[in-house]
Amino acid sequence: PRLTREELLGDGTGESSQSVRARVCAARARQAERYGQPGKTNAELGPQEIEHHCRLSLEGKRLLARAIDHFALTGRGYVRVLKVARTIADLEGAEEIAPQHLAEALQYRAQELEGSGP
Repeated sequence: PRLTREELLGDGTGESSQSVRARVCAARARQAERYGQPGKTNAELGPQEIEHHCRLSLEGKRLLARAIDHFALTGRGYVRVLKVARTIADLEGAEEIAPQHLAEALQYRAQELEGSGP
């Protein structure tokens, strides 16, 4: 989401570690409930689970189709983007992967391809 002027010009303290920890714990709990296994994360999803739990809207599918062409995504890259987008959605408490979650995941993928990412 777009930041407000106040957020951009703020004091730069950002989100506290406690807040981040709470979001991560909530996301992990969401994943455990979704997959019926404590400790199972989106990173561990198999092909059928990805198909079931990483469904995209029509807008999301269009965005991903453009990204496949633009970034020359392989099958493996495609799967990684979906898993990261699912995780971003979980961190925001969203049930569905929205186009903005997918766009953020694609930004991380682009950084990886450029060699400047995580």
